[in-house]
Amino acid sequence: MEEQDYTRRSQRPKKRRLRKGRAFFTLVLLCIIVIAGYSIMQYRSGLELANDTNVAQEDFSGDTIKGDIENYLILGVDTRGEEKSRTDTMMVLSWNKANNDLKLVSFMRDIYADIPGYQSYKLNTAYYLDGVQLLKDTLTNMFGLPIHHYALIDFKNFESLVDILAPNGVEMEVEKDMSENIGVELKQGVHRLNGQELLGYARFRHDAEGDFGRVARQQKVIEALKNELLTPKNVLHLPKFVGAAQGYVTTDYSSAEEMQQVLKLLSKGKVNIEKATIPIEGSYQFQNFSHAGDSIVIDVEQNKAFLSEFLGISLE
Repeated sequence: MEEQDYTRRSQRPKKRRLRKGRAFFTLVLLCIIVIAGYSIMQYRSGLELANDTNVAQEDFSGDTIKGDIENYLILGVDTRGEEKSRTDTMMVLSWNKANNDLKLVSFMRDIYADIPGYQSYKLNTAYYLDGVQLLKDTLTNMFGLPIHHYALIDFKNFESLVDILAPNGVEMEVEKDMSENIGVELKQGVHRLNGQELLGYARFRHDAEGDFGRVARQQKVIEALKNELLTPKNVLHLPKFVGAAQGYVTTDYSSAEEMQQVLKLLSKGKVNIEKATIPIEGSYQFQNFSHAGDSIVIDVEQNKAFLSEFLGISLE
């Protein structure tokens, strides 16, 4: 009799532990369902916002990927409802998937470039003449730089994406008062800038630095947005941001592939971006052409050698 009582008593704690385990599992499952439901709703909300994108999908043939490095051509355009526009922002983001290194190279828009099938002109004219593919071919022909994918965003859409990702603004140190031809008035100091203000900051060039200063500010903006993307407080905004990006950002990737690449990048931990600008210091001169205006004539081989060393790839 005593043995039976002992057996019954010894079984009770185990049953309680099982009940607690089931309750915990049920709670976790409910949390997952709620988070998934919220994320889906926010993602769809972002998709609806981006239904009216101004930038159409383009034909694009990227280079074959060899090794661990993938290069993305990132373009910013100001369409203003026009059928054709020039690229104000031209960057190549190089991702080494083996060590998760990111390197960002900005190309000055006034570089005097050999444009395949056309006469030489400013680099940003290539997109105006025949879209992303011609600009890609121009860069590849000049520098031997392989480009595997592209992403293009209209400036108005950029403003919307910033406001979705960081509703309270993006912290930025404005180094001087800025207002000329940017549609906003910015005061010197550290401020949280909304989408319109951040775009204005990135586009300002009416000072002694001109386009070189603007390119430096564009790189600062990319760094700041990367930090916002990785900030835990913005996790709740990410589903809506990703949904909106499907319409606001034009790319050769499918939606599923975009998400897969972003998750791969973020899953490898801290993300640092090393930055450079072409042309490099001491490798260019200014020259005026009757058909192109004031242009930057560069030493192509000197810049090509720098790119090869900076990106860690052989350029043909």
